[in-house]
Amino acid sequence: IRLRWGFCVSCVFGYLGIDHVPLGSEEWNPWEADERSEQVAAQQRYENILKLVQNARSQLEQTSLRVQIWGKAAIGLYLWQHIFGGHLEPADVTAQWREGSQKAGKTHFSFITGPSVVPGYFSVEAENVVLVLNGREKAKITYATQWLHYAQTLLQTHKIQHVAVVLLGNEQCNNEWIQPYLKRHGGFVNLLFVTYDYALVNEEDIFQWPLGVATYRNFPVVEPSWSMLHDPRSYLCNFLGTVYKNSSRETLMEILKQDGLDKLCWIAAREQWQPQETNESFKNYQDALLQSDLTLCPVGINTECYRIYEACSYGSVPVIEDVMTLGDCRNSSMYHSAPLQLLKTMGAPFIFIKNWKELPAVLEKEKKMSLQEKIQRRKKLIEWYQNFKAWMRQKFINTLENSFLPSDKG
Repeated sequence: IRLRWGFCVSCVFGYLGIDHVPLGSEEWNPWEADERSEQVAAQQRYENILKLVQNARSQLEQTSLRVQIWGKAAIGLYLWQHIFGGHLEPADVTAQWREGSQKAGKTHFSFITGPSVVPGYFSVEAENVVLVLNGREKAKITYATQWLHYAQTLLQTHKIQHVAVVLLGNEQCNNEWIQPYLKRHGGFVNLLFVTYDYALVNEEDIFQWPLGVATYRNFPVVEPSWSMLHDPRSYLCNFLGTVYKNSSRETLMEILKQDGLDKLCWIAAREQWQPQETNESFKNYQDALLQSDLTLCPVGINTECYRIYEACSYGSVPVIEDVMTLGDCRNSSMYHSAPLQLLKTMGAPFIFIKNWKELPAVLEKEKKMSLQEKIQRRKKLIEWYQNFKAWMRQKFINTLENSFLPSDKG
């Protein structure tokens, strides 16, 4: 008999030297008295073993963690669907309520999201909560604080025990508003996972979290195909995006036009940012990633952008403008690996350049690469990205378990 949690009862009997435990016989047996006493002893050993197993199982259940994730920002979908590989029911992205669950490590995770997830109007089904919030601008922060106050009330009334926050941070790293809520400042939030190169990341209770893909535009989980890895691609590079006035993106456009490189790349620039994709523009964007060996990633409001992760999904190497954005993010003179500290620490196989004047040389080298070399590079990039997501998942789980589970004093 193998119990569902992995304990083999027959193995125990084998270890004790018992083929089976007889449950009685009507035939006369001259050694009946001896056998009966052995049966009793065996039964006693069996019951003792079962008790040990039940105690071990009960302890396992006691140390198991139940975590409910409240997805109140689109970045929650990147956490659940892309990093955790979790599913949501219903599949309809416009549904008012979507949920999913999975077991990972010692933890059972459930995830809820959608407009119907409103404070006080849904079932709180775990003593540990991860709040996924948007703190990018004032209006979003106001909404986020309402959720934090709701979680605080649940803590005060002992409905829940622990709270962690995954925060889509401000692009200039102005996240001071969240600090009073952290335990280290007298608040109640045990752990903070925050996007961008936030200066207060300490790997103790504040961790950097990847921006990920634009799930608010329904960017999908992409499964690598044979053709994605092996087919020749029509373009050396791509850039589809907004060109802001007086930005390095204008410089990039000029350099591409000067050398006629724009004819070798899929370029579609616009002057104003568009939050919503049409079906056509989204398909064009995905095709551009799939048909280009390189994806140009000029600095926008922050160096880290969705297209970095979206390019990885399609095996198109990000070419990143490696400069710090203005604001309160890490100072590059103090932190040699900033910006994109998290990605660099994980050994991202990207092309980093300090100035777009370096691009013609990059593209010249690209022209000379064989298809076989490009195939190997694509495989390396996609494998790295899959490992990166798996590593982030494990780090997230370990961090929650180390913080939320009672420490073993024995």
